[in-house]
Amino acid sequence: MNVGNLVRSAHAFGASFVFTVAANYDIANSGSDTSDTSAQVPFYPFDSMESMRLPAGCALVGIEIDDTAIDLPSFRHPRRAAYVLGMERIGLSDAMIECCDHIVKIPTKFSLNLATTGGIVMYDRLLSMGRFSDRPVMAGARPEPLPEPVFGTPVIGRKKRSVRGS
Repeated sequence: MNVGNLVRSAHAFGASFVFTVAANYDIANSGSDTSDTSAQVPFYPFDSMESMRLPAGCALVGIEIDDTAIDLPSFRHPRRAAYVLGMERIGLSDAMIECCDHIVKIPTKFSLNLATTGGIVMYDRLLSMGRFSDRPVMAGARPEPLPEPVFGTPVIGRKKRSVRGS
């Protein structure tokens, strides 16, 4: 049920794909995924860590309660990233942690459930990478509208330099 909620949240936050590793989960028969993610978002069920494949240049970010992990509010999300969460009460395996480019934790007093943790991480990514107005100084005040984006002149391909002797 939690995985289905997490998958639905990933769809809502605009995930490019969803994946599991050695999981007992069937995306097509998840009763909690009311958004029909399986028809909207590519799903990759990897049998093992060894079979796991991510797009080139995609950083793997592990979410784990660990003393060496970066607190989520201080983490700079990579533009191209996949996030992996472990099973509740068990967490990520040591081998999976070794595969990760970054380890991040939510600074809470105790562990949260899988769907809640994933939702918080995706919301933090949206806030930190999206284009939103600054929060107003006073509670309840309306934020200032964002200025219209200003685009510079188009970048045209640079001419290749000729090689001597050709």
